[in-house]
Amino acid sequence: MTEILAALLLFTGSCFTLLAAFGIVRLPDLFTRLHAATKASTLGVGCLMAAVAIHFGSLETTTRAVATTIFLLLTAPVGAHLLARAAYWMGVKFWEKTEIDEMRSHWEVYSKQAREDS
Repeated sequence: MTEILAALLLFTGSCFTLLAAFGIVRLPDLFTRLHAATKASTLGVGCLMAAVAIHFGSLETTTRAVATTIFLLLTAPVGAHLLARAAYWMGVKFWEKTEIDEMRSHWEVYSKQAREDS
């Protein structure tokens, strides 16, 4: 039974990781690519680590798999957020079909304060 569960988790994790790779290649702009890379690959690696923990079953391997998953869950979204924020402030263009820019009001306030402080 554990082999079947590990195999299902490996397949699911591989599919999510492949989906993240397709998202990076096929999506139109930096912001949507970051979204695909972060969300799908984090879930994919989490499933792969769960499969490793189930397959080997030792406390040492399970601890490492859990630590790896927690580290990835804590760092990948934060890193993607920082990259997207830096790209936005640097003026990276959205995809031409993007309709909503929720950061524009924050940018205007920030740039106004920067002009007043100078």
